[in-house]
Amino acid sequence: MLKFYYSGAPNPTKVALFLEEAGLPYEAIPVDTRKGEQHKPDYLAINPNAKVPSIVDGDVTVFDSNAILLYLAEKTGKFLPPKSDKLRGEMLSWLMFVASGVGPYSGQSVHFRNYAPEKLDYAINRYAFEAQRHFGILDARLAKQKYMIGDSYTIVDMDVWGWARLMPAVLGEPAWTKFPNLKRLVDEISARPAAKVAAGLKDRHAFKAEMDDDARAAMFRHLKERVA
Repeated sequence: MLKFYYSGAPNPTKVALFLEEAGLPYEAIPVDTRKGEQHKPDYLAINPNAKVPSIVDGDVTVFDSNAILLYLAEKTGKFLPPKSDKLRGEMLSWLMFVASGVGPYSGQSVHFRNYAPEKLDYAINRYAFEAQRHFGILDARLAKQKYMIGDSYTIVDMDVWGWARLMPAVLGEPAWTKFPNLKRLVDEISARPAAKVAAGLKDRHAFKAEMDDDARAAMFRHLKERVA
């Protein structure tokens, strides 16, 4: 059975969405990043980058949520756009757009708004601006069509949902008013039974909730380590 290493963060949640939508049997293995479990040797052998999610599918190991989504979609033949070079090009472009832009800028915006030991206006404004800019590009795309890749619900929509559903944490509570088309997509996906299970996966395990000094040290090792 496929092993799925997860936490309650956005990137594992989008992979959980695919697993539930596709009806794939899997063993959910929690990795409590606030306790530093991602740095244990057994997990580093699976993902040397010490991040979640990761999967082990027989003798195949895949880490990074976008790589996992693409791997599972191609393996199962599910939630891919209709076969054409044009649509495949669009799918890969938007997957990489989320991987290189939406996810990193949203994550850094959350970090500097909520977890950084110092409130640095430049960093807060920089990452919030870029997160907002990327969400604006998605919203403009969705103003022209129902889903990210035409009329088909695909892994790109799941990828977008992972971070966009947490818009208030990224940009503040009023942010949704700026992105009505993106909100439409998020609301539609969130109402799906698979999404409800994926979003609730975090409740299967008693993950550490408090962000104390030990959690900060586990999640943000640079706070106590310096480059030589």
